[in-house]
Amino acid sequence: MATDPTVEEPTIGRLIKDAQSDLSLLLRKEIELAKSELKVSVTAGGTGVAMLAVAAFLLLLAIIMFSVALAYFINWNGEGLDLHWAFLCVFGLYVVLAALIAYIGVRRFKKVKAPERAIEQGREIPKALKGQA
Repeated sequence: MATDPTVEEPTIGRLIKDAQSDLSLLLRKEIELAKSELKVSVTAGGTGVAMLAVAAFLLLLAIIMFSVALAYFINWNGEGLDLHWAFLCVFGLYVVLAALIAYIGVRRFKKVKAPERAIEQGREIPKALKGQA
C-alpha cells in the first residue's frame, strides 16, 4: 500500500495545538450547558421560594384566626372564662409552645460539631504536596 504523498503527517506541535483548542471549546460548551441548566434551576427555585413564602404568610393568617377562634371557644358565649382571660390563656399557650420549641432547638444546636475529619485531612494537604506524606 502506498501512502499519498500530498497528505503530510501533522506535527506534534500541531497536534498539541489542536488538542488545546478542542479542550478549550469543550470547556466553553460545558460552561454554557451548566449556565443554562442553572438558569432553569434558579428560576424554578425562585418560584418555589415565592410559593413557600405565600404559603407561610397564609399559615400565619390561619394561626391568627385559630387563636381568635380558640379564645372565643374558651369564652363560650360568656359561659366560660371572661374574654380577656380567654385571650390571655391563648397567649400563655403560645409562650409555652415557643419556649418548648426553643429548648429543643438549643439542644439540637449543641449536637452540632465541626467536621473534624475533613479539617484533619485539609491539614494533611500541604504535607502531601511537599511530598512529606
